[in-house]
Amino acid sequence: MDKNKQQTISAGLYLVATPIGNLEDITYRALNILKKSDIILCEDTRRSGKLLSYFKIKNKLQPYHKFNEVKVSDKIVDLIKKNKIISLISDAGTPTISDPGIILINKCIEANLIVSPIPGPSAVTSAVSISGFANEYIFYGFLPKKEKDLEKILNSFFKIDYPIVFFIPAAKINFYILQFKKYFFDRKIVIAKEMTKIHEQVIRDNVESIGYLPDKLKGELTVVLSQKNKEKNIKKDINESVKIEIKKMLKKYSHKDVVEFISKKENLAKKLVYNFCLTLKK
Repeated sequence: MDKNKQQTISAGLYLVATPIGNLEDITYRALNILKKSDIILCEDTRRSGKLLSYFKIKNKLQPYHKFNEVKVSDKIVDLIKKNKIISLISDAGTPTISDPGIILINKCIEANLIVSPIPGPSAVTSAVSISGFANEYIFYGFLPKKEKDLEKILNSFFKIDYPIVFFIPAAKINFYILQFKKYFFDRKIVIAKEMTKIHEQVIRDNVESIGYLPDKLKGELTVVLSQKNKEKNIKKDINESVKIEIKKMLKKYSHKDVVEFISKKENLAKKLVYNFCLTLKK
């Protein structure tokens, strides 16, 4: 790259995107900023230390995470006021996307200091780009762990007709899939695992039919749910004769098979049939 055309780097806070897997995904600009930074804030100094070592960058790393960000932020603002260049990186991907940084950014904005993005890898856009779903989407991040809180969130998303993106710990994916079946029965699902790494895997299925995933999965998964399936002239109620038929069928066939058969035969939303089957089981 022509050094004469490099961006002039002034004192300020730079949000530097780092690889989500493959180290070759980092940009020249990101490397340039990191090399010229006086301090590089990071979630885990050991993990970020490996990244910097790979690119032979010897700048000072300083921990910045959810447990110390309030305490550290004021000190960082003072350093920027003293003409220091500060970078913020996350363990992987774009800083502040479901990671710490908002407190520091707002303090810099209040102090009228430079806050500049250094764009690059992002698990969100990577997963959406290969999903095959509509290109307008909603990103939520990590879902609540408690079922009551989770139900409140998913219920608020139920009527939204856009793809929705979540981050999910791999060890909890089967728990969340069960919840998705209740609220997003008619949608498609893409689960992106170890993106840009050697063992990258993309799982594609319908929410209604996706089964349990292996318990041995590790790390974090990026999950994209599709927009709603458009069905013309769909019925909104199950009449009594169909309810009787469902009851009889459940004695012989699986829940899934009954939903599939009745929804097609009667032109009913699968979620409607699915929920009625649930009430019968209770």
